[in-house]
Amino acid sequence: MTSMPRLVVSDLTIAMDRSNVDVVDQVSFTVDAGEVLGLVGESGSGKTTVGLAMLGYARRGLRFLAGSVALDGQDIMQLRQGEVRKLRGARIAYVPQDPTSALDPSMHVGKQVAEVLKIHSGRADRTQIRQRMEEVLREVALDPTQELLRSYPHQLSGGQQQRIGLAMAFACRPSLIVLDEPTTGLDVTTQRHVLETVRSLCGQYGVAAVYVSHDLAVVGDLVDKVAVMYAGRIVEYGRTSIVFGQPAHPYTRGLLAAVPTLDRAAVLSGIEGQPPRPGNRPNGCAFSNRCSRADEECVTSDPTVREVNQRQLRCFHPIESGTLSRSVLTPNRLDDMSGTPHLEVRDLNASYGPKPVLHEVAFSVSRGSCLALVGESGSGKTTLARCVVGLHRRWEGDIQLDGQALPAGYRSRSDVLRRQVQFIFQNPYTALNPRRTIGATIAYPLQRFGGLTRAEQSERVESVLRDVALPTSYLSKYPDQLSGGERQRVAIARGLVVEPEVLVCDEITSALDASVQAVIVEMLRRLQADRGLTLVFVTHNLALVRSIAQDVVVMAHGRVVESGAVYKVLDDPQMPYTKQLLADVPRLKGQRWDADSADVHQTTAGAERP
Repeated sequence: MTSMPRLVVSDLTIAMDRSNVDVVDQVSFTVDAGEVLGLVGESGSGKTTVGLAMLGYARRGLRFLAGSVALDGQDIMQLRQGEVRKLRGARIAYVPQDPTSALDPSMHVGKQVAEVLKIHSGRADRTQIRQRMEEVLREVALDPTQELLRSYPHQLSGGQQQRIGLAMAFACRPSLIVLDEPTTGLDVTTQRHVLETVRSLCGQYGVAAVYVSHDLAVVGDLVDKVAVMYAGRIVEYGRTSIVFGQPAHPYTRGLLAAVPTLDRAAVLSGIEGQPPRPGNRPNGCAFSNRCSRADEECVTSDPTVREVNQRQLRCFHPIESGTLSRSVLTPNRLDDMSGTPHLEVRDLNASYGPKPVLHEVAFSVSRGSCLALVGESGSGKTTLARCVVGLHRRWEGDIQLDGQALPAGYRSRSDVLRRQVQFIFQNPYTALNPRRTIGATIAYPLQRFGGLTRAEQSERVESVLRDVALPTSYLSKYPDQLSGGERQRVAIARGLVVEPEVLVCDEITSALDASVQAVIVEMLRRLQADRGLTLVFVTHNLALVRSIAQDVVVMAHGRVVESGAVYKVLDDPQMPYTKQLLADVPRLKGQRWDADSADVHQTTAGAERP
């Protein structure tokens, strides 16, 4: 531990190679040994670009224009590329978002950890490397058995893969580690293990860490300091308890208002409008066109960084301290809840080859309501969702829609049944055909099921695009021209265009920013009310369940361990497994929410909260 900060970033500016237009501008922060700094903001805010700069790396088409990145007093920006490469893996480590892309699928994981040590450990012999490899695997809560060491990445769970990545990053005792969304897509229990490992190893070995994330609840639970980024600049920076406890910048406050809370069902308020594209920062305050407090000064003048209430702030009109307000949701019971369930699953058993994965699963969903399926990775919730929609056909039991049995396979179902049950995939980046325009993508299901003229198809496509809050000008765009949130809205529009009765959503918000997630959830709630949709919502975000679902099914090892109304299960869980899941949910600390907000009634079915 040293008296001076381990990492000092000063006025870092990164620009486009050809135009010299900056995408990151005047970014400054410090990180002490053993300290974790959180970089948060919406997609395109520049946080990943800043994180990669800590490794002396700029993406293709970008270059370092000004500023410095000093690690233990040594400016990385002044080193030659060969010297920087020697630092990577030894003194500077990186953990990417997707562990499957970080690990070589053709190599045993033990060999991959050993390879890091061989490259950076100088003259260490085989015995020393073996001992160090076993030590670092135990540090990330993995037992270095022969079975594990000889496993390929695809044979491990997502949490195990991420911990292998952490073991490789910490293997050489780096001075700095950069973590880029390392818990995205992980269930709450696995996420907690990963976060505890990061916190423990950083404190134990005096490692400075930069944690890039859009999940403010995770950041608030882990980091010591937080830097909020917007349009390539830090707009608020300080101790986490101060920035998240009493946010002063309207953007920070907007992000926090979009985070779901486990304590009560609240309306999630997304920030209206879109952030500027990288390199297209407008004149004046970049946030002015989305800020309710903006005036003429904000539009014409660029705010500078100043000290305000123990934090650095870039804003002309900061928010005074006070409580944050949220509208509370009060679910209402619909008249048809006592009738025949809209969707019912009974005694469902499913398998992959000879391996059983679902065991006697049963639940029902009322028309117009939302049922959440929650549980750890590998609990069987996605397989269950795929059985319902017909994408997995190796199952026995009974699935009924309005009393009519659904055949096991999608191909065995009639066009009417296929249209009535639609599926939204988890990853918006792989769910859309990159060679088709948005208009062609949404229109394809209408062409597949037929029954409409070309003019009627165009009218239906434009109508559903407006329903998901996208302009008709997007019809001619391609997926690569859209953000993650916009792509997910297109995927939802494609599912809605055939006017289904049941929409099955598989982790559709896991890769989205908090603000975009809020917009998607509120949009689904509105569409559900307008169309009378029945939702099956698969998620690992238990806090989100409060704000969208009326009933919940908790799954573990392919079985239902607990089910019932959301408020009953989350407020008074009966099973130890459910209690542990709830205990693992990260929570924003130090915030004061206004509990007397006006109620907003859900128009979907659900048990009325006492």
